[in-house]
This record gives sequence, C-alpha cells and structure tokens, in this order.
Amino acid sequence: MPVEAIGFGEGRVFVAKPGDNRAMDFGDLAHRCWVQRISLSATGFYRTPDIHWDAKSMRGEPFFYFSYGAAVVEVVVDTLSGEHRVLRADLVQDCGRSLNPAIDRGQIEGGFVQGLGWLTTESLYWDKEGRQRTLGPSTYKIPGSRDAPPDFRLRLLANAPARAETIFRSKGVGEPPLMLATAVWNALCDATGITQLDLPATPEVVLMALEKARG
Repeated sequence: MPVEAIGFGEGRVFVAKPGDNRAMDFGDLAHRCWVQRISLSATGFYRTPDIHWDAKSMRGEPFFYFSYGAAVVEVVVDTLSGEHRVLRADLVQDCGRSLNPAIDRGQIEGGFVQGLGWLTTESLYWDKEGRQRTLGPSTYKIPGSRDAPPDFRLRLLANAPARAETIFRSKGVGEPPLMLATAVWNALCDATGITQLDLPATPEVVLMALEKARG
C-alpha cells in the first residue's frame, strides 16, 4: 500500500485509495500490529559529518565544532579548617542556537556542579594492598544540592548559531560545562594565595597547603 494513501487525524488512521476507503482508531491498529508482530517503531542514528583522525600521524579533524564558555566564581575559605564554599557563580555558555533553553540550562548547571565535585570533593583512596576504599557515599563524597552556589547566575550566549551545519545550528552541552568548574580551583588559589593546590582541593588538601605556606 502506498504511503500516500495513509493518513492520520483525530486519533484515527485513514486509508484512501480507489475502491478501498477505510478508517479505524489508532489504538485498534496498534493492537492488530502487535498481534501480527509488526513493528510500529523506527530508529535513526546521526552520523557526524566531516570528521576523521589518523592516530599514527596525529592529524585530522576529530571534532565537527567547538563549544565555548566562561565562568567567574566567588569562594570563602576557613583558613583554620580548610573548609570552603562557593558563594556565587556567573556562567556563560555557548550552545549555538539552543533547541531547548530549559534543558540546556539544566545541563549546564548540572555539569558545573559535577565539575565542582570532581575538583573539590571526589577524592579516591587505595589501601596498601591496592584495594579501593572509596566505594560508596560514606567514603566518596559527591556534591549535593547544598554544594551548589546559593547565588547561581547562568546565561546562554545569545545570537551565536553554530558556524558548522549542525542540527538547526545547535551545539551539545552535555560535557563542556563541566570544565567551567575550573574557575572554582582558580578562586581557591586566589583566596588563599596558594599557586600550587593539589586536586581534588578537599578541605584537608587546602589546610595542608595553608600550613605549608605558613611554615
């Protein structure tokens, strides 16, 4: 049956061709297809164009486009304990022509907080036998809602459609915003006057760096 002969409207399916005009509820059609084991689903896969890489010569174009962002962070540090907190974060992220600004904002905020944990709390430890001891929330500290800065300001870069021919000139923001959290490390260095601060900059690491600087 030609595709042109099939129509959909008001929850019904219509077949219109010479000598054969029929209609039924879409639910009835779906049930008949299920009984006869006919799939009503379809899948697709986006193949990023124009990317290539030669691992031997280390040459090529591994990325279709680049995404940009910037962050400014304000922190407070207790120099007696090493405890610290992000008070404010100002972020701007390049999303191209955003397909859904609400989803992109959630991705950017989540990525920043994830990066905050990566850089300041998520410390891994192994014992002398080589067994990892940071195996759960009791020993491995991930950031929570209270670790997010209370003053959290985010702006999507306006009027900046992707130059590459992406889908509707948009850009992905699943991973790039994580790197904006590097501003937290820089802010901790500025606040303490320490230029060599190990990562993750847990309160213990900050305190030891302060004690070393104090002699």
